[in-house]
Amino acid sequence: PNVVGCTMLSRAMFRCGQMCSRVFAVEFDLRTEPLYFTLSAKPHILHHDYQRFFGDGKIFSLYIDSDNRIQKAQTHAEIKTKLSKKIARDCDVLETCSFIPDVKNSVVKGFCIRDKSTPGISEEILKTFRQNESVCVFSYKRDGQYCWQELWSPVNQTEKAERQYVTPASTPLYHPSTLDIRSSDVFYSRDEAYMVLQECSDIVPESKAVLQLVDEQVESCGGVGFPVIVIEGLDASGKTTLTEALRESLNATLLKSPPQCLAPFRQRFDSEPPVIRRAFYALGNYITAAQMGKESLKAPVIVDRYWHSTAAYAIATAVSGRLENLPRPDSELYQWPEDLLRPNLVLLLNVNPEERMRRLRDRGQDKTIEENELEVNQLFRLKVEEAYKRIQNPSCLSVDASPSPQEVLQQVLRLIRNKCHL
Repeated sequence: PNVVGCTMLSRAMFRCGQMCSRVFAVEFDLRTEPLYFTLSAKPHILHHDYQRFFGDGKIFSLYIDSDNRIQKAQTHAEIKTKLSKKIARDCDVLETCSFIPDVKNSVVKGFCIRDKSTPGISEEILKTFRQNESVCVFSYKRDGQYCWQELWSPVNQTEKAERQYVTPASTPLYHPSTLDIRSSDVFYSRDEAYMVLQECSDIVPESKAVLQLVDEQVESCGGVGFPVIVIEGLDASGKTTLTEALRESLNATLLKSPPQCLAPFRQRFDSEPPVIRRAFYALGNYITAAQMGKESLKAPVIVDRYWHSTAAYAIATAVSGRLENLPRPDSELYQWPEDLLRPNLVLLLNVNPEERMRRLRDRGQDKTIEENELEVNQLFRLKVEEAYKRIQNPSCLSVDASPSPQEVLQQVLRLIRNKCHL
């Protein structure tokens, strides 16, 4: 019965296309391309990286899929946490996914486990996952130069499992992690983000209070007002110091995104899976936009972070591996949401590495998870910076923020006067 149930699940899980039409990707080495393969009824000789990967210990993969995107995201997060805590040191846990090349929303995410321990510790943990109807587990076996995937069962099967042979696949045109960004990481309308918090309101009760705050905001009339200037920047770029100085110099109103009214909820939403967390921060931009619309009728408005920041961090986090895996520069994923108030000017503060490290040593501990990751992950930093540069309508204007705060202020004031005629 277990085997039959899992077989039925595998059919449902890959409803976007037959197993033979799907490509599997394992993030074997983040410095290189993923290991891509398809499944075939006929054996295929494996060479080089494939032999090296599939020939080392017991190998399993598990995939999480569900019609309910909130449930799917939560299950993925729970399994990731459990694997990181319980898998032995001599086991590798790698990100994997299955997808149909170039087809949006076709990605089914999961994990690949290479178990070199004796006895295999991962099988005991995998047994607990099989009880979840949205999880399907496969095992990989090798015979000489051939390797095949089959549905995994913790008990000896009375009938022979169907073999699906691993067959190397070519690199797809788009990295698979870019295919689902629009539906789960970056939101391009208020309604899209709003719907996510509606869907998760039973399991994240704070969602209702956030949605009420969104409902209370008056739509911006979009009328002609004073200029709105957004200041963006990674950690230790001097953004907070600059925005305060601009407020005083221009007699402007200073706003922040996410807005202060969402501060009581940030810790809760930061602990949620990406789709929920991203929807929360997206709605923060719409609340800030409503405030911008009102305040710009009275005075110039300076905004500490806005949609550029939300999108750049989300894209850099969602896209695994190398810088080249980011969506192409002309991708629609870098386009500004049609229903979100556009600022008159967006300035991106850049700091040279030496100055950034000096500032970080003097900085407090109030950092987000992603800001902490910036400090230890140079690749992630490069992806965030590149994503910032690719966002369009409006795009960012880069500013060297390495000099003294006063020099940076004067430089920015000149730009504002030239571009916004203040």
